[in-house]
Amino acid sequence: MKKITTAALLTVTLFAFSQQKKQVKTIPFSINNRTVTVYTSADSTDLRLTKTDINLKFKDLKQPLETQLCVFVNPSKTFQTYLGIGGAITDASAEVFAKLSKESQAEFLQAYYDKEKGIGYSIIRTNIHSCDFSSESYTYVDEGDAALKSFSVAHDKEFRIPLIKKAIATAGGKATVYASPWSPPAFMKDTKDMLQGGKLLPEFYQSWANYYVKFIDSYAKEGIPVWGLTVQNEPMAKQTWESCIYTGEEERDFVKNFLGPTLQKAGLGDVKLTVWDHNRDLLSQRASAVLDDPEAAKYVWGVGFHWYEKWSGGESMFETVGKVHEMYPDKNLLFTEGCVESFDSKNLQLWANGERYGESMIHDFNNGTVGWTDWNVLLDENGGPNHVGNFCFSPIHGDTKTGKLIYTPSYYMIGHFSKFIGKDAKRISSVSSRSALQTTAFLNQDGKVVTIVMNKTDKNLTYNLCIGTKATEVTILPHAIQTLVF
Repeated sequence: MKKITTAALLTVTLFAFSQQKKQVKTIPFSINNRTVTVYTSADSTDLRLTKTDINLKFKDLKQPLETQLCVFVNPSKTFQTYLGIGGAITDASAEVFAKLSKESQAEFLQAYYDKEKGIGYSIIRTNIHSCDFSSESYTYVDEGDAALKSFSVAHDKEFRIPLIKKAIATAGGKATVYASPWSPPAFMKDTKDMLQGGKLLPEFYQSWANYYVKFIDSYAKEGIPVWGLTVQNEPMAKQTWESCIYTGEEERDFVKNFLGPTLQKAGLGDVKLTVWDHNRDLLSQRASAVLDDPEAAKYVWGVGFHWYEKWSGGESMFETVGKVHEMYPDKNLLFTEGCVESFDSKNLQLWANGERYGESMIHDFNNGTVGWTDWNVLLDENGGPNHVGNFCFSPIHGDTKTGKLIYTPSYYMIGHFSKFIGKDAKRISSVSSRSALQTTAFLNQDGKVVTIVMNKTDKNLTYNLCIGTKATEVTILPHAIQTLVF
């Protein structure tokens, strides 16, 4: 009798709960009483994240004409959850930072990591021992120490760790920090050289997996929680700097049999593991090679990618990102590196460099990417330091002769996204009626919509920002980007 009463009570309770759930209604997005604020950056002007319009009002536009240029935003159609935007704090960035005056250091930190006074970076990538943007090659262990008894991050305590800690503090005490290795120590490789590619020898797979754990634990002791790892930076590139080659099968097996289980055993199973970390061109092949194996896939949080596929003479393979998102919707896509190559000081203010960022970010987010990470956050007036002469641009350069910061168009372009999109925002539908404008949009947790619109043409354009049957008219300058908040 007691069992029957208990079961009946449970049935009634479940029914009541289901009825309560049915009564919960999704509140539809309403444009009523909303006005639009527009922020603009434009070539050949002084406009840099400048508030150019306020209180733009929506009016009826029930059926746009084909002759009207429109951006259609639909906040009820939501997609991936936004992780954040940021850049890499490398040895080079930290060494340049240390050469700046205290005033310029404070300005730099605020410019990147303060959401109100700067552009609100929330992601930090860093290197596991040396990369090309280090002043020299180094590791955390003595040569030949496979047992890792000599492991120490003392090298990083001079410049890199202090800067990462200051960046996190400026960002409000929280940042998504992930790390990438460029090469195992030379003694672990078949070439006995950290540079020029080579492969990790099978007898060192476990030792190398232990190395990641040592790194995470060491940084945690320094007050830097490591949110995630990429398995290997650019695993198909034989570079003149630190590099290591993995085929898809090799990366799959290293993750499945060594790195994944080792992280789990060390109590680090919540560390987000990202594979590939290379260009969009082979993104689909590498994702399939790793993720089609369920025993490897269970350890993988996502797939990372870079933007350097133009080296082959073709265009950026934006659609590949969307195809991989379709193939593996349960995995995350993360842009892990991009920069403008071949540093030339004459091009520090070249607007096209910034447009490369805007175009990539719009396409990558529209294709399912959750987070976007630039390369070096800071370089010197020569695009370095770099121990193999691979000098590049960064959004901010520090002139070590004058002590002043140089802000490039890329900084402002990135800021049109990072300053306004909030943590855990949802990407929403945003579609342009003409190829002249590129757009993406997000719905922040506070209910505000952030829409980015970019004009790469030489023309002054007027468009309608349309939400359902309401619209407001906006003008955008040639070679300009706008963020519209409402």
